[in-house]
Amino acid sequence: MADPPDPGPGEVTLDVVATAVNRADLLQRQGLYPPPPGESEIIGMECSGRVAAVGPEVSGVEVGTEVCALLGGGGYATRVNVPAGQLLPIPAGVDLVEAAGLPEVAATVYSTVFGIADLRDGEVFCVHGGASGIGTFAIQAVRALRPDAVIATTAGTAAKLARVRELGADVAVSYRDSDFVEVIRKATEGHGADVILDNMGAAYLPRNVSLLAVGGRLVVIGLQGGVKGELSLGALLTKRASVHAASLRARPAAEKAEIIAGVRAEFWPAVERGAIRPVIDRVLPITEVVGAHSHVADLGHVGKVILTIAH
Repeated sequence: MADPPDPGPGEVTLDVVATAVNRADLLQRQGLYPPPPGESEIIGMECSGRVAAVGPEVSGVEVGTEVCALLGGGGYATRVNVPAGQLLPIPAGVDLVEAAGLPEVAATVYSTVFGIADLRDGEVFCVHGGASGIGTFAIQAVRALRPDAVIATTAGTAAKLARVRELGADVAVSYRDSDFVEVIRKATEGHGADVILDNMGAAYLPRNVSLLAVGGRLVVIGLQGGVKGELSLGALLTKRASVHAASLRARPAAEKAEIIAGVRAEFWPAVERGAIRPVIDRVLPITEVVGAHSHVADLGHVGKVILTIAH
């Protein structure tokens, strides 16, 4: 693990305490998801740690402060440089290691469900992969900030279905045993979903469009089910619905800073009052990274897998 150069203008250097496994890490390891230009080649899209150095043009950040951060890469290293606008304080009631699993999911959910899709209270929200890191956070965030929303989700095992219900899902569907469109339509008396957050891509595209309500918004954030699917423009026109594709990693630093500011203002108070909690599947040392990646690849986890970094 290599130390980065001194922080540049607007950057700080963090001594990394922990990072989290994201599916993008698995893709990058396989050579399928290279980092954006200028970002570290080292895997790791989020971390927690302590400020080790502060670069020029940075104010309000002191050496030694404990923070977590959204990264373009480099989280699996002992030190990483990060734009100051991508730092978040450690929320009260969350320890430094747990906090490593918050930035990526919080920023993704804020920018998609509450940003692009603009979920309103009382609407029906569906998130696929409800037991994933993003799914467990999205369920809690919607329940906390849109308390009258109806939350539906999919998961693959009885244990995961039980867990997502505990987190606040009203409707939990086994994607292995049931047609999620039929179950969610029945549960919503034919209404369907106003907002769908989808990690599957092509495999779910026709069914997701079928599930959308009039004026519905589908946001695709993952392609686990393939990259090319058939889209019925007629169905979209009839429903006055929309399909969006969204990614976070390649956004400019200024956009990421706006998202992080929104996360801090909207989500962190809910985290601190206990309405949103990190869901941690397990904490492992970075030396066990191969097993951690295999666990995530096999869909054995609920929430986030954390890796601690020894110094």
